[in-house]
Amino acid sequence: MADRTYRYVIVGGGLAGASAVESIRERDQDGTILLLGNEKHLPYHRPPLSKKLWTGQKNVSQIRVHDFEFYDEKDIDLEMGIEVVAIDPVRKTVTESQGASYTFEKLLLATGGVPRRLSAPGGDIDCICYYRTIDDYLRLRHDLAKGRTAAIVGGGYIGSEIAAALNGQGIEVTLIMHGSWPARRIFPEGLGMAIKADYIAHGVRFIDNDEPARIDRIVERYAIQTKEGERLESDILIVGVGIDPATGLARKAGLEVGDGVVVDECLRTSHPDIYAAGDIAFFPYKALGVSTRIEHWDNALNQGRIVGRNMAGAREPYDYMPYFFSDMFEFGFEAVGDVDAGLDTFADWQEENAKGVIYYLRDGQVRGVMMCNVWDKVDAARALIRKGGKVSESDLRGAIGVKIDKLLESGTSS
Repeated sequence: MADRTYRYVIVGGGLAGASAVESIRERDQDGTILLLGNEKHLPYHRPPLSKKLWTGQKNVSQIRVHDFEFYDEKDIDLEMGIEVVAIDPVRKTVTESQGASYTFEKLLLATGGVPRRLSAPGGDIDCICYYRTIDDYLRLRHDLAKGRTAAIVGGGYIGSEIAAALNGQGIEVTLIMHGSWPARRIFPEGLGMAIKADYIAHGVRFIDNDEPARIDRIVERYAIQTKEGERLESDILIVGVGIDPATGLARKAGLEVGDGVVVDECLRTSHPDIYAAGDIAFFPYKALGVSTRIEHWDNALNQGRIVGRNMAGAREPYDYMPYFFSDMFEFGFEAVGDVDAGLDTFADWQEENAKGVIYYLRDGQVRGVMMCNVWDKVDAARALIRKGGKVSESDLRGAIGVKIDKLLESGTSS
């Protein structure tokens, strides 16, 4: 017997879940809502964990999506610090680890992702920081008072941003990464090597094209042996090598799962009353004509908004093009679309490797755009990608912010 019945149950206390309850309440002022989160904290924005919390531009209380008063005023029940262990799609119940269960009419899975673990011996040492949550941030802040050296494994967003953040705190940082430059999956080689040189100028040390082979805990320090024979010791060890979508509940419930929980254009799963959004949703990306999964803040925010409306009776397709962003010392960017360094690229620089626009192309068509220290041009980039059609380098030179209107009108090309 379920403890209580709700019209809407949201499993996942992140941005997608919090955005969903807000948009549900905009359409349905009376339906009962339960939000279940496995962290003890209210839903919060994750980007500041590697950005503004370190620069002092934000504090922990300021990164909440909503404060307690919002949930009270909107009559939303919260159960935080709760692990959901089972979903029964036939009985339409959700069960948590303490045995309580809840019946739902509509269910949202917004369970996010789980940090990938190192497979090397010692990768399971408890005090290694697999950085993802507020608690990880608070613990790292505490640990910095006791140590002045940090090793970071992973050269993607988290590793690169945390390396810059800790360097700004006066920490001696060594970054161990698979590639030859940070964020190699999105940066073309020229830009990537320029960013790496900037990191080195700031004092960050790199061990590139390498990974840990063994990790030992010696007193209160870490000893790391790499596959290529490097050895280093550090006070702090942080790992940021990506996440895996938390699809376990969906899989056990018999929902269709691939690289994430498979959803249709309205973010509905293979069960008509169960939806998925955020990092776990494998959805049709209409503007690019592919199905994919996106692990970025803007996607979670906007999928949450749409899925909440759809749970409350709308039938709105998710055709939004999410953007993403990063800050690496003085270099910042905003990007949208398929930003894959394996595609053909054309860089239109105002200042080489510092300010300008990179276009990512397949068969002469723009698939993605990265604006490097160029701001407020995301909508123009979206329009260019949606327009389609082949373009030449001369078409693209100065296109964003200079001749975008003419290019969009003509649509053409070489």
